[in-house]
Amino acid sequence: MSIKSFIDYLQLEKKYSPNTIKAYENDITSFSDYNKNEFDQSSINKVDYSQLRSWIVKLVESKISNRSINRKISSLNTYYKFLLKIEKIKKNPLDNHRALKTKKIIQLPFSEKEVISALDINNFQNSFEGKRDRLIIEMLYSTGIRRIELTGLKIKDIDFSSKRIKVLGKRNKERFIPMLESTISLINEYMDYRNELKRIHNKDFLFLTSKGEKIYENLVYRITNKYFDYVSTKVKKSPHILRHSFATHLLNNGADLNAVKDLLGHSSLAATQVYTNRSIEEIKKVYSNTHPRNK
Repeated sequence: MSIKSFIDYLQLEKKYSPNTIKAYENDITSFSDYNKNEFDQSSINKVDYSQLRSWIVKLVESKISNRSINRKISSLNTYYKFLLKIEKIKKNPLDNHRALKTKKIIQLPFSEKEVISALDINNFQNSFEGKRDRLIIEMLYSTGIRRIELTGLKIKDIDFSSKRIKVLGKRNKERFIPMLESTISLINEYMDYRNELKRIHNKDFLFLTSKGEKIYENLVYRITNKYFDYVSTKVKKSPHILRHSFATHLLNNGADLNAVKDLLGHSSLAATQVYTNRSIEEIKKVYSNTHPRNK
């Protein structure tokens, strides 16, 4: 019952996305199954830290990454904090837990040149999928929206008269993002091909598959990876790197940090400050132009 109440809390009060809620539920269920098998307890509400520790050891032995384990424990920690809040337990068994050490992953944004090269019209076929794919890359880069926000875009969210789109972000928060003329032009080109699809099942949504179904997140990832494979040697070529590039390029060109925060849909400035780190190319440029030994 407590787990169901927790899921309702995440959905109704915290307003988390379905994917986030599912991840929490999977993590809690995973530990619950382990606890039942190892300690013969049907509930995880009265476990002690030694039981949690034994699960962590099992995960490490199963070659699960420290980053993934930390995420699973974070889910459980949130669950136990919820139980404290509703007075189902008196102490959080994870109060003194310390996260496992992880390697810091530095994700480099694409350079402006790489983005321009990826968007080159010669990379795309003159077809529905070609027009759609080019618009997806353009939209991710020119607006900085998240992958899940892009898949949820509806035609009614596009306001051509004011040249902006309405985006439904995390926790169902709405924000408006300006559209560039290049974006508007590509939307019009795509819509001409979209209107010629033989069958459309999800007519409200902007981005569709060739079968007329609403586009899905994994396809957006594959599309992004495909076109940046042509122009970039970076290991990570995901939609999030395009969002990272959007923010970094705006800041590199003098945009106000608070304005970028609002465009990204961040609730705090701390989340946006991640992008204030200049790209390697930018650092090299500043270094070579200003260091006394290079004059």
